[in-house]
Amino acid sequence: MRIAKQIAVAVAGALCAGSVAYADQAATSNTWGSSPFSIVSQFFSQASAAAQPSADWKEKGDIADRRAAVLVSQLTLDEKIQLVHGTGIPTVGLGGPFPSWVQGAGYIPGVSRLGIPPLATADSAGGVNVQNAHTTALPAPIGLASSWNVALAGAYGTRIARELRVLGYAEGLGGGVNLAREPRDGRTFEYMGEDPVLTGTMSAARTMGTQSQNVIATVKHYAMNDQETNRMTSNSVVDERTMRETELLAFEIAVREGHPGNVMCSYNLVNGVYACQNPELLTTILKNEWGFKGKVQSDWTANHSTVASAMAGLDEEQPGDLGAAGAGFGIQSYFSSALKAAVQAGSVPVSRLNDMVFRKLRTMIALGILDNPPTPGGSVDQTAGNRDALAVAHESIVLLKNGSASGSNQPVLPLAAGGLHSIVVIGGHADVGVLSGGGSGGVPAADGNAVSGCQSGNPLLSTCATWYKSSPYTAIKAKAPQATVTFFDGTNAAAAASAAASADVAIVFATQWESEGTDLANLSLPDNKADPSNQLYDQNALINAVAAKAKRIIVVLENGSPVTMPWLASVHGVVEAWYPGVQGGQAIADILFGDVNPSAKLPITFPRQEADLPQPTIDPNNLNVVYSEGLLMGYRWYDAKNIDPLFPFGYGLSYTTYSYSGLRTRTDHGGNVIATFTVANTGSRAGAEVAQVYATLPPGLGEPPQRLVGWAKVALRAGQSQQVNVVIPARRLATWNVTTHSWQVHGGSYEIRAASSSRDTNALSERVSVGDMH
Repeated sequence: MRIAKQIAVAVAGALCAGSVAYADQAATSNTWGSSPFSIVSQFFSQASAAAQPSADWKEKGDIADRRAAVLVSQLTLDEKIQLVHGTGIPTVGLGGPFPSWVQGAGYIPGVSRLGIPPLATADSAGGVNVQNAHTTALPAPIGLASSWNVALAGAYGTRIARELRVLGYAEGLGGGVNLAREPRDGRTFEYMGEDPVLTGTMSAARTMGTQSQNVIATVKHYAMNDQETNRMTSNSVVDERTMRETELLAFEIAVREGHPGNVMCSYNLVNGVYACQNPELLTTILKNEWGFKGKVQSDWTANHSTVASAMAGLDEEQPGDLGAAGAGFGIQSYFSSALKAAVQAGSVPVSRLNDMVFRKLRTMIALGILDNPPTPGGSVDQTAGNRDALAVAHESIVLLKNGSASGSNQPVLPLAAGGLHSIVVIGGHADVGVLSGGGSGGVPAADGNAVSGCQSGNPLLSTCATWYKSSPYTAIKAKAPQATVTFFDGTNAAAAASAAASADVAIVFATQWESEGTDLANLSLPDNKADPSNQLYDQNALINAVAAKAKRIIVVLENGSPVTMPWLASVHGVVEAWYPGVQGGQAIADILFGDVNPSAKLPITFPRQEADLPQPTIDPNNLNVVYSEGLLMGYRWYDAKNIDPLFPFGYGLSYTTYSYSGLRTRTDHGGNVIATFTVANTGSRAGAEVAQVYATLPPGLGEPPQRLVGWAKVALRAGQSQQVNVVIPARRLATWNVTTHSWQVHGGSYEIRAASSSRDTNALSERVSVGDMH
């Protein structure tokens, strides 16, 4: 969602926690994908079991079916209508009335005579977005995806759900699944990268973690909602095969494996039909083919009809009926009195209304919400939240470059505190905090914004970034108590460069703020012209100036999307921290000084320049967003076009080294492929390697050069080796047949590669014969 942004548009236009996986464990698999080794902090061990899918899910579902059917039969027409639309937007005080404690995104009253509780919802992309609730700001979802840790994704969902529930919210609106087709998308930080298998698998785990806490998880924005420019009016023009093999595959995995209770349909049109009244998307695919049992909820004001949307499969309208207040903003409800009239007239059958209500009640029963609704008024355990945020951040930070300074044969990182006499920390407000993304995907700063002075021209659509009070500068000083550590704010590049010249090491912090509702103009680090609200100087010029004089220079990035790096060859180290959450300063210092060995890998390609993108520019004057690259989304584009990226998909360095050997492949009786190989830690530090498996399909199928089909995250002590088994379900090798409208595995020879990234030149390769499957 989008609440403040939505209102602004209306005004203007009149709007599971994980367990540590040790080297003697083997990777397992399920129907839709391999479950990588978990390398999760000990802090999440208690929540591990809760984040796993319940063994009695089907039994619970059958009971929920029966109970929901009985309740539906007892409801009056007015009560049914009441249950399928919101009553306004609590966070901005539109609509209602609401209970005084409700400060989230939406609210639907219950039916007390039948024991049906009200349902309050809150945004929760990277934490609960409720003002003054002191909730935990976790690292952004793009950072979570960088961990490639499925168990950590479950823990992430668990943490958010616990905080939702203690505050009284039974539904969280996190769970963004849209692929990074357009890296300048202002919501890239809310999503989990460019690959459907990685995104879908991580989303499913997050969903299971959330729903293990008796909170409804949301998967959004369904579908092909991959840029913010004209997001409410644009038409995604995309062919069937491209949809199925890219973004819809991510949603399919998320839905089939995660069993979310809520799927949110998006603002945009898909091939000329609004997503929230698109019967192919909502009913034919989601409900009938994938077996989705939950409810389909509109994004806030994404519904444009009564009969068309109801018959297409929309089950819940948000924000729903705002009454006179909504009319003043041009927001009307199609599911309040209008839906009642349509049912009475017979244009929407009672059976369809009953199904809408049934899906909601079934979900509430199956997840334990009907029998045990959340009670508002609790307080968030900030100590536990901070602990968990730090654990996620440790696995989210990607080491992109680790070179040696002139005259040294040692990599610049990790820093050895005992050998440092002077450190200069420069820019990025590193003296006071770390950056967060904006919009509904943001999380309020529990103890106030670390950076003051920004003035937004529109109070409903803030252009001012949130900075959490987790100072990297302070954490760095604590790591090197014997060193002199000084800070320069970056506004005087000459002064910063001069200080860097005499220091043992210079650490420059660079930031890129992004938010829902607006795409980035480009992937360059913003200066004071590109982002005047949050940036006072030219960041690229600062880095160049410091690099020209520093003995050793490290750049730490806090960003939501890839950035171009014209200065890359001039710096010794680059650390990708994303939006690292409320413990980000500490986590960055832990990585810089080697107290934590980085294990994260990129979930998205970093291009060298915008000209290398499939869509070189975003045209605000063209409402048709044509997916002309077809199947070549993300790394597939760079592979097929032989474009050298700045950093490839799946890339990330460590403070130790790894080697792969002995790849063998075979098929089982179900047509699944098992890839077996050995990963060895050949360095001097314990660490964790994300061992990725890619497949090249037989020629003549019109497929990209390779696709990710599985991975394992392996924890290894120094000198230790481990045999890894990655099970590749047959479906991972399938293509979409547009004639039969189904998945098909073509018989033939498939090349399987085990690699440290999508561009690993030392990848192991083995061919395996696969039989035809329909």
